[in-house]
Amino acid sequence: MLVSIAFRSVVVYLFVILAIRLFGKKELTQLSVVDLVFILLISNSLQAAMVGTNTTLVGGLVAAGSLFFANWVLKNLIYRSKKISETIQGNPIMLIYQGKIIHKHLEKAQISHNELEAAIREHGVKNIEAVDLAILEVDGNISVLSSNFSRKTKKRRIHKSLSLSN
Repeated sequence: MLVSIAFRSVVVYLFVILAIRLFGKKELTQLSVVDLVFILLISNSLQAAMVGTNTTLVGGLVAAGSLFFANWVLKNLIYRSKKISETIQGNPIMLIYQGKIIHKHLEKAQISHNELEAAIREHGVKNIEAVDLAILEVDGNISVLSSNFSRKTKKRRIHKSLSLSN
């Protein structure tokens, strides 16, 4: 019975990662109310799929332990394999080059012009024309180089698209 809980928990974990990757999740840490409600409902709906009728402490601990183990394995695979890393996390996306927005990449990342401008201001840069290079990193951060590529700033502004189109 406990092995079944562990197996189902790992399957649910992999399903959620795949679903987020397929349907695209734009922001990872700046959750709106809608995002928060969605996550709570998904976790509630999947809980029974993981533990079934076993609502004991041991059953819950086996499910949680299985999720921790699956997460550890996946992180190690991402670290060791560039292909797996790119498949799961995507690639960096150049958003601005020498003061010009790359609109195709902005669309791919599902970042609005207003969101990009806000991110640039958070880096202390007045306007997009003053940006030499802005990149949406795989971890969701936007890195900005300005002042003739000599001033680099990196803020925790999460705007990561997890769709397979990365």
